Amino acid sequence: MKPRRGITGTCVGTVAAGLLVSLGVFGEQAAGAGPAEDTDPVRTGLASVASGAYLDYGPAGVQRMDQLSQWLGGAQLRVGHTYLPGDRWSNIEGHPAFLADWARWRRAGTDRMLVLNVPMLERSEARLADWHVGMLLRMGAVGHYDRHFRTLASRLVQLGIPDTVIVLGWEMNGTTYTHRCGPDPRSWKAYWNRIVAAMRSVPGQAFRFDFAPNRGRDAIPWTECYPGDSVVDIIGMDSYDQAPGKTFEEQATAPYGLQAQIDFAAAHNKQISYPEWGLFRNGDNPEYMRGMLEWIARHRPLYQTITDYCPHGVWQCDDNPKSSSVYRSLLFAQPAPQVPGVPQNPEIPQVPAVPAPPVPTGVPGVPEPTPTASVSAPAPAPTPAGSTPTPTPTPTPAATVAPTPTPAATVAPVPTPVVTAPVPPPAPVSTPTPTPTPARTETPTAAPTPVSTPTPTPTPPAPAPEPPEVTPPAAPPTPDPAPTPAPKPPLLVPTGPVNSAEWCVPMDLGEWVNRWVEKRKYCVNLPWPLSPGFGSSPAE
Repeated sequence: MKPRRGITGTCVGTVAAGLLVSLGVFGEQAAGAGPAEDTDPVRTGLASVASGAYLDYGPAGVQRMDQLSQWLGGAQLRVGHTYLPGDRWSNIEGHPAFLADWARWRRAGTDRMLVLNVPMLERSEARLADWHVGMLLRMGAVGHYDRHFRTLASRLVQLGIPDTVIVLGWEMNGTTYTHRCGPDPRSWKAYWNRIVAAMRSVPGQAFRFDFAPNRGRDAIPWTECYPGDSVVDIIGMDSYDQAPGKTFEEQATAPYGLQAQIDFAAAHNKQISYPEWGLFRNGDNPEYMRGMLEWIARHRPLYQTITDYCPHGVWQCDDNPKSSSVYRSLLFAQPAPQVPGVPQNPEIPQVPAVPAPPVPTGVPGVPEPTPTASVSAPAPAPTPAGSTPTPTPTPTPAATVAPTPTPAATVAPVPTPVVTAPVPPPAPVSTPTPTPTPARTETPTAAPTPVSTPTPTPTPPAPAPEPPEVTPPAAPPTPDPAPTPAPKPPLLVPTGPVNSAEWCVPMDLGEWVNRWVEKRKYCVNLPWPLSPGFGSSPAE
Protein backbone atom coordinates (compact mmCIF):
# COMPACT_ATOMS: atom_id res chain seq x y z
CA MET A 1 0.00 0.00 0.00
CA LYS A 2 2.81 2.37 0.77
CA PRO A 3 4.31 2.00 -2.56
CA ARG A 4 0.93 2.69 -4.07
CA ARG A 5 0.37 5.72 -1.87
CA GLY A 6 3.82 6.89 -2.77
CA ILE A 7 3.02 6.49 -6.44
CA THR A 8 -0.27 8.22 -5.91
CA GLY A 9 1.40 11.10 -4.07
CA THR A 10 4.01 11.42 -6.76
CA CYS A 11 1.35 11.52 -9.44
CA VAL A 12 -0.65 14.08 -7.55
CA GLY A 13 2.45 16.22 -7.05
CA THR A 14 3.38 15.95 -10.68
CA VAL A 15 -0.09 16.93 -11.81
CA ALA A 16 -0.16 19.81 -9.38
CA ALA A 17 3.22 21.09 -10.49
CA GLY A 18 2.19 20.84 -14.12
CA LEU A 19 -1.01 22.67 -13.36
CA LEU A 20 0.89 25.46 -11.64
CA VAL A 21 3.24 25.79 -14.59
CA SER A 22 0.30 25.90 -16.94
CA LEU A 23 -1.45 28.47 -14.82
CA GLY A 24 1.74 30.51 -14.74
CA VAL A 25 1.99 30.48 -18.51
CA PHE A 26 -1.65 31.30 -18.95
CA GLY A 27 -1.29 33.98 -16.31
CA GLU A 28 1.51 35.63 -18.31
CA GLN A 29 -0.57 35.59 -21.46
CA ALA A 30 -3.60 36.86 -19.58
CA ALA A 31 -1.47 39.62 -18.10
CA GLY A 32 -0.65 40.89 -21.59
CA ALA A 33 2.34 38.85 -22.76
CA GLY A 34 2.60 38.94 -26.55
CA PRO A 35 2.35 35.93 -28.85
CA ALA A 36 5.29 33.63 -29.29
CA GLU A 37 8.09 35.12 -31.34
CA ASP A 38 7.75 34.49 -35.06
CA THR A 39 10.49 32.11 -36.09
CA ASP A 40 9.92 32.44 -39.85
CA PRO A 41 13.31 33.65 -41.16
CA VAL A 42 11.69 35.56 -44.04
CA ARG A 43 9.39 37.57 -41.80
CA THR A 44 12.16 38.12 -39.29
CA GLY A 45 14.56 39.35 -41.98
CA LEU A 46 12.00 41.64 -43.57
CA ALA A 47 11.13 43.17 -40.20
CA SER A 48 14.69 44.53 -39.97
CA VAL A 49 14.59 46.24 -43.39
CA ALA A 50 13.25 49.77 -43.85
CA SER A 51 10.28 49.26 -46.17
CA GLY A 52 8.00 51.50 -48.16
CA ALA A 53 6.46 51.94 -51.58
CA TYR A 54 6.23 54.33 -54.48
CA LEU A 55 2.53 55.30 -54.48
CA ASP A 56 2.47 58.63 -56.33
CA TYR A 57 5.02 61.33 -56.97
CA GLY A 58 3.02 64.24 -55.52
CA PRO A 59 0.95 64.99 -52.39
CA ALA A 60 -1.30 62.02 -53.16
CA GLY A 61 1.66 59.73 -52.52
CA VAL A 62 2.03 61.14 -49.01
CA GLN A 63 -1.66 60.60 -48.25
CA ARG A 64 -1.59 57.05 -49.53
CA MET A 65 1.23 56.08 -47.20
CA ASP A 66 -1.27 56.04 -44.32
CA GLN A 67 -3.82 54.12 -46.40
CA LEU A 68 -1.28 51.44 -47.31
CA SER A 69 -0.28 51.21 -43.66
CA GLN A 70 -3.91 50.52 -42.72
CA TRP A 71 -4.16 47.84 -45.39
CA LEU A 72 -1.12 46.20 -43.82
CA GLY A 73 -2.84 46.09 -40.43
CA GLY A 74 -1.37 49.28 -39.04
CA ALA A 75 2.25 48.55 -39.90
CA GLN A 76 4.27 51.75 -40.07
CA LEU A 77 6.05 52.37 -43.38
CA ARG A 78 9.46 53.90 -42.87
CA VAL A 79 10.42 54.84 -46.45
CA GLY A 80 8.75 57.45 -48.63
CA HIS A 81 9.75 57.37 -52.29
CA THR A 82 9.13 60.01 -54.94
CA TYR A 83 10.63 61.43 -58.15
CA LEU A 84 11.45 64.91 -59.34
CA PRO A 85 9.84 65.63 -62.71
CA GLY A 86 12.51 65.71 -65.39
CA ASP A 87 10.81 67.87 -67.97
CA ARG A 88 12.73 71.07 -67.22
CA TRP A 89 15.54 72.31 -65.03
CA SER A 90 13.24 74.37 -62.82
CA ASN A 91 11.56 71.14 -61.68
CA ILE A 92 14.82 69.22 -61.28
CA GLU A 93 15.87 72.02 -58.93
CA GLY A 94 13.11 70.80 -56.59
CA HIS A 95 10.36 73.40 -56.36
CA PRO A 96 9.64 73.87 -52.62
CA ALA A 97 5.90 73.59 -53.24
CA PHE A 98 6.48 70.11 -54.65
CA LEU A 99 8.80 68.92 -51.87
CA ALA A 100 6.99 70.47 -48.88
CA ASP A 101 4.54 67.59 -48.27
CA TRP A 102 7.28 64.97 -48.45
CA ALA A 103 9.46 67.03 -46.11
CA ARG A 104 6.68 67.19 -43.52
CA TRP A 105 6.16 63.42 -43.76
CA ARG A 106 9.89 62.74 -43.31
CA ARG A 107 10.24 65.07 -40.32
CA ALA A 108 7.28 63.42 -38.56
CA GLY A 109 9.41 60.38 -37.59
CA THR A 110 13.06 60.15 -36.66
CA ASP A 111 13.31 56.65 -38.14
CA ARG A 112 11.86 57.67 -41.49
CA MET A 113 13.75 57.93 -44.75
CA LEU A 114 12.99 59.95 -47.88
CA VAL A 115 14.21 58.49 -51.17
CA LEU A 116 14.25 61.01 -54.03
CA ASN A 117 14.97 60.06 -57.64
CA VAL A 118 16.76 62.96 -59.34
CA PRO A 119 17.18 63.17 -63.15
CA MET A 120 20.60 64.27 -64.34
CA LEU A 121 19.31 66.11 -67.43
CA GLU A 122 16.13 67.90 -68.40
CA ARG A 123 13.80 66.45 -71.06
CA SER A 124 14.50 63.19 -69.27
CA GLU A 125 12.20 61.06 -71.44
CA ALA A 126 12.42 62.95 -74.72
CA ARG A 127 14.20 60.08 -76.51
CA LEU A 128 17.04 62.30 -77.67
CA ALA A 129 19.53 60.87 -80.12
CA ASP A 130 22.76 59.39 -78.78
CA TRP A 131 24.91 62.17 -80.28
CA HIS A 132 22.73 64.74 -78.52
CA VAL A 133 22.91 62.89 -75.19
CA GLY A 134 26.68 62.64 -75.54
CA MET A 135 26.96 66.38 -76.11
CA LEU A 136 24.84 67.12 -72.99
CA LEU A 137 26.89 64.72 -70.87
CA ARG A 138 30.09 66.43 -71.93
CA MET A 139 28.61 69.81 -71.02
CA GLY A 140 27.64 68.44 -67.61
CA ALA A 141 31.09 66.98 -67.09
CA VAL A 142 32.66 70.44 -67.29
CA GLY A 143 30.19 71.99 -64.82
CA HIS A 144 27.59 73.52 -67.12
CA TYR A 145 24.69 72.37 -64.90
CA ASP A 146 26.26 72.54 -61.42
CA ARG A 147 24.08 75.44 -60.31
CA HIS A 148 20.86 73.46 -60.72
CA PHE A 149 22.05 70.81 -58.30
CA ARG A 150 23.34 73.34 -55.78
CA THR A 151 19.88 74.90 -55.83
CA LEU A 152 18.27 71.50 -55.21
CA ALA A 153 20.65 70.75 -52.34
CA SER A 154 19.98 74.15 -50.74
CA ARG A 155 16.24 73.61 -50.89
CA LEU A 156 16.44 70.15 -49.34
CA VAL A 157 18.53 71.51 -46.47
CA GLN A 158 16.20 74.49 -46.02
CA LEU A 159 13.18 72.15 -45.85
CA GLY A 160 14.78 70.16 -43.05
CA ILE A 161 15.52 67.01 -45.04
CA PRO A 162 19.31 67.18 -45.52
CA ASP A 163 19.67 63.39 -45.12
CA THR A 164 17.62 62.53 -48.20
CA VAL A 165 18.75 59.49 -50.19
CA ILE A 166 19.40 60.73 -53.74
CA VAL A 167 18.85 58.10 -56.46
CA LEU A 168 20.75 59.99 -59.11
CA GLY A 169 20.41 59.16 -62.81
CA TRP A 170 18.66 55.84 -62.17
CA GLU A 171 18.60 53.04 -64.77
CA MET A 172 21.50 54.65 -66.57
CA ASN A 173 22.38 51.34 -68.27
CA GLY A 174 19.12 51.36 -70.26
CA THR A 175 17.73 53.46 -73.09
CA THR A 176 14.67 55.09 -71.53
CA TYR A 177 16.20 58.22 -70.07
CA THR A 178 18.15 61.15 -71.42
CA HIS A 179 20.59 60.69 -68.54
CA ARG A 180 21.65 57.29 -69.89
CA CYS A 181 25.29 56.28 -69.76
CA GLY A 182 25.72 54.41 -73.05
CA PRO A 183 26.45 57.30 -75.44
CA ASP A 184 29.53 58.41 -73.44
CA PRO A 185 30.33 56.40 -70.26
CA ARG A 186 33.44 58.43 -69.47
CA SER A 187 31.60 61.76 -69.55
CA TRP A 188 28.66 60.24 -67.67
CA LYS A 189 30.91 59.25 -64.77
CA ALA A 190 32.63 62.64 -64.75
CA TYR A 191 29.22 64.35 -64.74
CA TRP A 192 28.02 62.21 -61.78
CA ASN A 193 31.13 63.34 -59.86
CA ARG A 194 30.36 67.00 -60.66
CA ILE A 195 26.79 66.67 -59.39
CA VAL A 196 27.80 64.98 -56.13
CA ALA A 197 30.51 67.61 -55.53
CA ALA A 198 28.01 70.43 -56.17
CA MET A 199 25.41 69.03 -53.78
CA ARG A 200 27.93 68.19 -51.07
CA SER A 201 29.26 71.77 -51.23
CA VAL A 202 26.04 73.07 -49.60
CA PRO A 203 26.45 73.60 -45.83
CA GLY A 204 24.34 71.33 -43.66
CA GLN A 205 23.87 68.54 -46.18
CA ALA A 206 24.07 64.83 -45.25
CA PHE A 207 22.95 63.25 -48.52
CA ARG A 208 23.56 59.64 -49.48
CA PHE A 209 23.89 58.89 -53.18
CA ASP A 210 22.38 55.68 -54.56
CA PHE A 211 23.72 54.21 -57.84
CA ALA A 212 20.74 52.17 -59.12
CA PRO A 213 20.90 50.50 -62.56
CA ASN A 214 18.40 48.14 -64.14
CA ARG A 215 18.91 44.50 -63.30
CA GLY A 216 20.75 42.77 -66.14
CA ARG A 217 23.01 44.03 -68.85
CA ASP A 218 20.48 46.16 -70.74
CA ALA A 219 22.10 48.54 -73.29
CA ILE A 220 25.48 48.61 -71.51
CA PRO A 221 26.90 46.68 -68.53
CA TRP A 222 26.15 48.83 -65.51
CA THR A 223 29.60 48.18 -64.11
CA GLU A 224 31.02 50.35 -66.92
CA CYS A 225 29.04 53.30 -65.54
CA TYR A 226 30.11 53.04 -61.90
CA PRO A 227 31.49 56.50 -61.02
CA GLY A 228 33.70 55.57 -58.06
CA ASP A 229 33.56 54.69 -54.38
CA SER A 230 34.09 58.26 -53.17
CA VAL A 231 30.86 59.50 -54.77
CA VAL A 232 28.59 56.46 -54.18
CA ASP A 233 27.14 55.48 -50.81
CA ILE A 234 24.65 52.78 -51.85
CA ILE A 235 24.56 50.33 -54.75
CA GLY A 236 20.93 49.77 -55.62
CA MET A 237 19.12 47.90 -58.35
CA ASP A 238 15.70 48.19 -60.03
CA SER A 239 14.39 44.65 -60.33
CA TYR A 240 11.15 43.90 -62.20
CA ASP A 241 9.81 40.54 -63.32
CA GLN A 242 10.95 41.30 -66.85
CA ALA A 243 12.03 38.16 -68.64
CA PRO A 244 9.00 36.19 -69.94
CA GLY A 245 8.99 32.63 -68.65
CA LYS A 246 12.10 33.02 -66.47
CA THR A 247 11.98 32.00 -62.80
CA PHE A 248 13.11 34.32 -60.07
CA GLU A 249 16.33 32.37 -59.56
CA GLU A 250 17.15 32.51 -63.27
CA GLN A 251 16.71 36.28 -63.28
CA ALA A 252 18.65 36.73 -60.05
CA THR A 253 21.67 34.76 -61.24
CA ALA A 254 21.77 36.06 -64.81
CA PRO A 255 24.76 38.22 -65.83
CA TYR A 256 24.65 41.62 -64.12
CA GLY A 257 21.70 40.43 -62.03
CA LEU A 258 20.94 40.49 -58.32
CA GLN A 259 23.80 38.21 -57.36
CA ALA A 260 26.23 40.37 -59.33
CA GLN A 261 24.95 43.38 -57.40
CA ILE A 262 25.57 41.64 -54.06
CA ASP A 263 29.10 40.66 -55.09
CA PHE A 264 29.95 44.10 -56.52
CA ALA A 265 28.68 45.91 -53.41
CA ALA A 266 30.67 43.61 -51.12
CA ALA A 267 33.83 44.23 -53.16
CA HIS A 268 33.34 47.99 -52.79
CA ASN A 269 32.17 47.86 -49.15
CA LYS A 270 28.81 49.47 -49.96
CA GLN A 271 25.25 48.96 -48.70
CA ILE A 272 22.60 47.77 -51.15
CA SER A 273 19.04 48.87 -51.87
CA TYR A 274 16.03 48.09 -54.06
CA PRO A 275 14.42 51.44 -54.94
CA GLU A 276 12.12 49.89 -57.57
CA TRP A 277 10.87 46.37 -57.91
CA GLY A 278 7.66 44.55 -58.73
CA LEU A 279 5.81 42.50 -61.32
CA PHE A 280 5.83 43.17 -65.02
CA ARG A 281 5.81 40.87 -68.03
CA ASN A 282 4.69 37.64 -66.34
CA GLY A 283 1.46 38.96 -64.85
CA ASP A 284 0.31 37.94 -61.37
CA ASN A 285 3.38 35.96 -60.36
CA PRO A 286 3.39 34.98 -56.66
CA GLU A 287 6.55 32.94 -57.22
CA TYR A 288 8.48 36.06 -58.20
CA MET A 289 6.92 38.05 -55.35
CA ARG A 290 7.92 35.43 -52.79
CA GLY A 291 11.40 35.06 -54.33
CA MET A 292 12.07 38.78 -54.19
CA LEU A 293 10.88 39.10 -50.58
CA GLU A 294 13.00 36.13 -49.54
CA TRP A 295 15.99 37.69 -51.31
CA ILE A 296 15.45 40.97 -49.45
CA ALA A 297 15.09 39.14 -46.13
CA ARG A 298 18.32 37.23 -46.74
CA HIS A 299 20.51 40.13 -47.87
CA ARG A 300 19.09 42.91 -45.65
CA PRO A 301 19.31 46.01 -47.91
CA LEU A 302 19.30 49.49 -46.41
CA TYR A 303 15.77 49.95 -47.79
CA GLN A 304 13.28 48.53 -50.27
CA THR A 305 10.30 50.21 -51.97
CA ILE A 306 7.94 48.31 -54.24
CA THR A 307 6.50 50.19 -57.21
CA ASP A 308 2.80 50.04 -56.43
CA TYR A 309 0.65 50.71 -59.47
CA CYS A 310 -0.47 48.46 -62.32
CA PRO A 311 1.06 46.33 -63.67
CA HIS A 312 3.75 46.21 -60.99
CA GLY A 313 1.99 46.59 -57.67
CA VAL A 314 -0.01 44.73 -55.07
CA TRP A 315 -2.23 47.31 -53.37
CA GLN A 316 -3.30 49.89 -55.94
CA CYS A 317 -3.54 47.21 -58.64
CA ASP A 318 -6.34 44.61 -58.56
CA ASP A 319 -4.69 42.56 -61.33
CA ASN A 320 -2.32 40.71 -58.98
CA PRO A 321 -4.39 39.17 -56.14
CA LYS A 322 -2.10 36.15 -55.55
CA SER A 323 1.03 38.25 -55.38
CA SER A 324 -0.83 40.73 -53.19
CA SER A 325 -1.59 37.98 -50.68
CA VAL A 326 2.08 36.89 -50.58
CA TYR A 327 3.30 40.45 -50.08
CA ARG A 328 0.79 41.18 -47.34
CA SER A 329 1.57 38.05 -45.38
CA LEU A 330 5.37 38.15 -45.62
CA LEU A 331 6.36 41.79 -45.51
CA PHE A 332 5.82 42.18 -41.78
CA ALA A 333 6.24 39.91 -38.76
CA GLN A 334 2.76 38.42 -39.00
CA PRO A 335 -0.11 38.39 -41.47
CA ALA A 336 -1.93 41.69 -41.24
CA PRO A 337 -5.60 41.31 -40.26
CA GLN A 338 -8.32 42.89 -42.33
CA VAL A 339 -8.96 46.36 -40.96
CA PRO A 340 -12.68 47.20 -40.72
CA GLY A 341 -13.62 49.67 -43.41
CA VAL A 342 -10.39 49.19 -45.35
CA PRO A 343 -10.96 47.02 -48.45
CA GLN A 344 -8.38 44.51 -49.65
CA ASN A 345 -7.55 46.62 -52.69
CA PRO A 346 -9.29 49.92 -52.03
CA GLU A 347 -10.10 52.20 -54.88
CA ILE A 348 -7.61 55.00 -54.51
CA PRO A 349 -9.28 58.39 -54.67
CA GLN A 350 -7.77 60.69 -57.22
CA VAL A 351 -6.45 63.80 -55.55
CA PRO A 352 -7.26 66.85 -57.65
CA ALA A 353 -4.37 69.03 -58.65
CA VAL A 354 -3.99 71.86 -56.18
CA PRO A 355 -2.36 75.09 -57.26
CA ALA A 356 1.13 75.32 -55.85
CA PRO A 357 1.26 77.46 -52.71
CA PRO A 358 3.51 80.50 -52.68
CA VAL A 359 7.15 79.57 -52.78
CA PRO A 360 8.89 80.23 -49.46
CA THR A 361 11.44 82.96 -49.73
CA GLY A 362 14.55 83.69 -47.83
CA VAL A 363 16.64 80.67 -48.85
CA PRO A 364 20.20 81.98 -48.87
CA GLY A 365 21.80 81.69 -52.25
CA VAL A 366 18.74 80.09 -53.85
CA PRO A 367 17.25 81.97 -56.79
CA GLU A 368 13.53 82.32 -56.90
CA PRO A 369 11.98 79.77 -59.27
CA THR A 370 10.89 81.11 -62.60
CA PRO A 371 7.15 81.56 -63.12
CA THR A 372 7.19 78.79 -65.71
CA ALA A 373 8.28 76.23 -63.13
CA SER A 374 4.75 75.47 -62.04
CA VAL A 375 4.74 72.25 -60.10
CA SER A 376 1.05 71.87 -59.47
CA ALA A 377 1.04 69.17 -62.10
CA PRO A 378 4.59 67.99 -62.72
CA ALA A 379 5.47 65.85 -65.65
CA PRO A 380 4.47 62.25 -65.39
CA ALA A 381 6.55 60.02 -63.23
CA PRO A 382 9.56 58.18 -64.56
CA THR A 383 9.52 54.82 -66.10
CA PRO A 384 11.43 52.01 -64.44
CA ALA A 385 12.69 48.72 -65.56
CA GLY A 386 14.38 48.06 -68.77
CA SER A 387 13.94 50.96 -71.09
CA THR A 388 10.23 51.21 -70.50
CA PRO A 389 8.78 54.40 -69.10
CA THR A 390 7.35 54.35 -65.58
CA PRO A 391 5.38 56.77 -63.46
CA THR A 392 8.14 59.90 -64.18
CA PRO A 393 5.20 60.87 -62.83
CA THR A 394 2.21 59.74 -65.22
CA PRO A 395 0.71 57.91 -62.24
CA THR A 396 -0.65 55.18 -64.48
CA PRO A 397 1.80 54.52 -67.28
CA ALA A 398 0.90 52.19 -70.07
CA ALA A 399 1.01 48.54 -69.15
CA THR A 400 3.87 48.00 -71.54
CA VAL A 401 5.98 50.56 -69.80
CA ALA A 402 8.35 49.46 -67.14
CA PRO A 403 8.07 51.57 -64.06
CA THR A 404 10.44 54.25 -63.07
CA PRO A 405 8.27 56.96 -61.97
CA THR A 406 10.48 59.77 -63.81
CA PRO A 407 8.08 61.49 -61.70
CA ALA A 408 6.19 59.97 -67.43
CA ALA A 409 6.90 63.65 -66.75
CA THR A 410 5.32 65.85 -69.33
CA VAL A 411 8.08 65.60 -71.80
CA ALA A 412 9.04 68.93 -73.14
CA PRO A 413 9.38 68.78 -76.93
CA VAL A 414 12.87 68.52 -78.29
CA PRO A 415 13.84 72.15 -78.35
CA THR A 416 14.61 73.87 -81.56
CA PRO A 417 16.88 76.88 -81.55
CA VAL A 418 15.06 79.51 -79.57
CA VAL A 419 15.12 82.58 -81.74
CA THR A 420 12.76 85.32 -80.79
CA ALA A 421 11.22 86.74 -83.92
CA PRO A 422 11.47 90.51 -83.93
CA VAL A 423 8.11 92.06 -83.33
CA PRO A 424 7.21 93.97 -86.49
CA PRO A 425 6.40 97.63 -85.90
CA PRO A 426 2.70 98.35 -86.07
CA ALA A 427 1.47 99.01 -89.55
CA PRO A 428 1.05 102.71 -90.27
CA VAL A 429 -2.46 103.67 -89.35
CA SER A 430 -4.03 106.45 -91.33
CA THR A 431 -6.05 108.80 -89.19
CA PRO A 432 -9.67 107.92 -89.88
CA THR A 433 -11.90 110.70 -91.07
CA PRO A 434 -14.15 111.57 -88.16
CA THR A 435 -17.75 110.52 -88.54
CA PRO A 436 -19.95 113.57 -89.09
CA THR A 437 -21.71 114.60 -85.91
CA PRO A 438 -24.42 117.20 -85.39
CA ALA A 439 -23.08 120.74 -85.50
CA ARG A 440 -22.03 121.89 -82.09
CA THR A 441 -20.67 125.21 -80.89
CA GLU A 442 -18.88 126.06 -77.72
CA THR A 443 -20.99 128.07 -75.25
CA PRO A 444 -19.70 130.45 -72.64
CA THR A 445 -18.99 128.74 -69.38
CA ALA A 446 -21.10 131.33 -67.55
CA ALA A 447 -24.45 129.82 -68.38
CA PRO A 448 -25.69 127.58 -71.14
CA THR A 449 -28.17 129.11 -73.53
CA PRO A 450 -30.93 127.05 -75.08
CA VAL A 451 -29.79 127.85 -78.57
CA SER A 452 -26.18 127.66 -79.52
CA THR A 453 -25.09 130.37 -81.90
CA PRO A 454 -21.78 130.75 -83.55
CA THR A 455 -21.19 134.14 -81.82
CA PRO A 456 -21.88 135.17 -78.26
CA THR A 457 -23.85 138.34 -79.29
CA PRO A 458 -26.49 138.72 -76.59
CA THR A 459 -29.05 140.79 -78.49
CA PRO A 460 -28.74 140.65 -82.23
CA PRO A 461 -30.75 143.41 -83.97
CA ALA A 462 -32.32 140.94 -86.21
CA PRO A 463 -32.48 137.18 -86.13
CA ALA A 464 -29.42 135.87 -87.71
CA PRO A 465 -29.96 133.53 -90.55
CA GLU A 466 -29.68 129.89 -89.62
CA PRO A 467 -26.18 128.75 -90.30
CA PRO A 468 -26.04 126.20 -92.98
CA GLU A 469 -25.77 122.65 -91.80
CA VAL A 470 -22.18 121.94 -91.22
CA THR A 471 -21.01 119.18 -93.43
CA PRO A 472 -17.49 118.02 -92.87
CA PRO A 473 -15.47 118.73 -95.92
CA ALA A 474 -14.45 115.72 -97.81
CA ALA A 475 -11.00 114.62 -96.91
CA PRO A 476 -8.53 115.65 -99.51
CA PRO A 477 -7.53 112.77 -101.65
CA THR A 478 -4.47 111.10 -100.34
CA PRO A 479 -2.30 108.67 -102.14
CA ASP A 480 -3.08 105.07 -101.39
CA PRO A 481 -0.79 103.90 -98.62
CA ALA A 482 1.72 101.30 -99.52
CA PRO A 483 0.26 97.83 -99.05
CA THR A 484 0.90 96.59 -95.55
CA PRO A 485 2.95 93.41 -95.73
CA ALA A 486 1.47 90.32 -94.16
CA PRO A 487 2.82 89.51 -90.70
CA LYS A 488 6.14 87.80 -90.99
CA PRO A 489 6.41 84.29 -89.63
CA PRO A 490 9.05 83.51 -87.03
CA LEU A 491 12.47 83.81 -88.55
CA LEU A 492 13.57 80.26 -87.73
CA VAL A 493 10.90 77.67 -88.13
CA PRO A 494 12.48 74.34 -89.08
CA THR A 495 10.47 72.33 -91.51
CA GLY A 496 12.78 69.33 -91.62
CA PRO A 497 12.88 66.44 -89.18
CA VAL A 498 13.76 67.15 -85.55
CA ASN A 499 17.51 67.25 -84.93
CA SER A 500 18.10 67.65 -88.66
CA ALA A 501 21.07 69.67 -89.74
CA GLU A 502 18.96 71.27 -92.49
CA TRP A 503 16.84 74.28 -91.51
CA CYS A 504 14.36 75.86 -93.93
CA VAL A 505 13.54 79.47 -93.21
CA PRO A 506 10.64 81.39 -94.79
CA MET A 507 11.74 84.87 -95.84
CA ASP A 508 9.96 87.90 -97.25
CA LEU A 509 12.31 89.93 -99.43
CA GLY A 510 9.76 92.53 -100.50
CA GLU A 511 7.27 92.69 -103.29
CA TRP A 512 9.64 93.97 -105.95
CA VAL A 513 12.19 91.21 -105.24
CA ASN A 514 9.53 88.53 -105.09
CA ARG A 515 8.52 89.36 -108.64
CA TRP A 516 11.90 88.10 -109.79
CA VAL A 517 12.49 85.35 -107.22
CA GLU A 518 9.90 82.61 -107.19
CA LYS A 519 10.81 80.68 -104.05
CA ARG A 520 10.42 82.36 -100.69
CA LYS A 521 11.81 79.64 -98.42
CA TYR A 522 15.50 79.00 -98.10
CA CYS A 523 17.31 76.07 -96.52
CA VAL A 524 20.74 76.07 -94.99
CA ASN A 525 22.88 73.35 -93.49
CA LEU A 526 24.06 74.03 -89.95
CA PRO A 527 27.00 72.02 -88.53
CA TRP A 528 26.16 70.16 -85.29
CA PRO A 529 26.75 70.83 -82.55
CA LEU A 530 26.53 74.57 -83.11
CA SER A 531 28.22 75.42 -79.80
CA PRO A 532 28.47 73.97 -76.30
CA GLY A 533 25.54 76.06 -75.15
CA PHE A 534 23.16 75.70 -78.10
CA GLY A 535 19.69 74.71 -76.95
CA SER A 536 20.75 74.60 -73.31
CA SER A 537 20.95 76.83 -70.33
CA PRO A 538 23.61 79.53 -70.52
CA ALA A 539 26.95 78.66 -69.06
CA GLU A 540 27.70 79.83 -65.58
